[in-house]
Amino acid sequence: MSIYEISRRPRRLRTTSAMRELVAETRVSASDLIYPMFVADGLDGKREITSMPGQYQHTLDSLKAGAHDALEAGVRCIDLFGVPIDSDKDATGSVAWAEDGVLNRGIRALREEFGDDLIVMADTCLDEFTDHGHCGVLGTDAQGAEVVLNDATLEGYTRMAVAQARAGAHVVSPSGMMDGQVAAIRRALDAEGFTGVSIMAYSAKYASAFFGPFREAVGSSLSGDRRTYQQDPANLRESLLEAQLDIDEGADFVMVKPAMAYLDVVAKIAEFSPVPVAAYQVSGEYAMIQAAGRNGWVDLEATMMESLTSIKRAGAQQILTYFAVDAARRLR
Repeated sequence: MSIYEISRRPRRLRTTSAMRELVAETRVSASDLIYPMFVADGLDGKREITSMPGQYQHTLDSLKAGAHDALEAGVRCIDLFGVPIDSDKDATGSVAWAEDGVLNRGIRALREEFGDDLIVMADTCLDEFTDHGHCGVLGTDAQGAEVVLNDATLEGYTRMAVAQARAGAHVVSPSGMMDGQVAAIRRALDAEGFTGVSIMAYSAKYASAFFGPFREAVGSSLSGDRRTYQQDPANLRESLLEAQLDIDEGADFVMVKPAMAYLDVVAKIAEFSPVPVAAYQVSGEYAMIQAAGRNGWVDLEATMMESLTSIKRAGAQQILTYFAVDAARRLR
């Protein structure tokens, strides 16, 4: 018998696994997860991305096989990125809207294979397709400095989004952080009759060091950085403005990228957003957990699930993560 007069004992609700599950405030489900995948030209078979263990650049055949694995695990949305051969890249990224471009062929293959059973989301950005690796068209400003031209880039985004819709994308996801990109894409899609195609806006995309392994995944040609158009990691209020602008322009989802280092941003946007809020657990976040787990420094599976729970707890309704298939299997 205790000699202490303790009126509340929160530990009573932690006594067993069943009790903890009964009172859990946050639950991650497979239906919350979006699996980013990469389809690449010039491959004879799928190729592992060395800095992202367990992730691959895919051929069309291995892409479909990987998507089947995801769907069988309970993941019903794929976010697809295209990786062209270097000779297809040019200053404007024109292969991005070519009917036979690698990304559009990948979208078409998934829709033909799965119909509406799998949501096909397409990355709508030019960085994989430009020979300079930036997310838009290069030019000079009034002072003669080289810059990514905002309004000239929007034309490429609209052509890319319409091409993706024609290929069968259910969702387009503009990630270049150009001002006005959501409004321009929405107008272009509607004008072509694609009123049912959704837009997931990369509303708060930071110029982050956590993107490092992704550059290998897409064969990036970038020299320099993207700090003139992606957000400064020091800023929070700016993200609230960016998200509100995208909502006003017609975004169906807003997204924060990266996720784990920006949970405060996710939470703040979730407080006011009338549309679903997503967060992207990016390549560097995935790679760090993989590296620590494979070295025995952390429990890989437990850390994976804790990280996803934290993102959901912060307010994300959808989580883009390279752990999607593994996590979905774990949840089953």
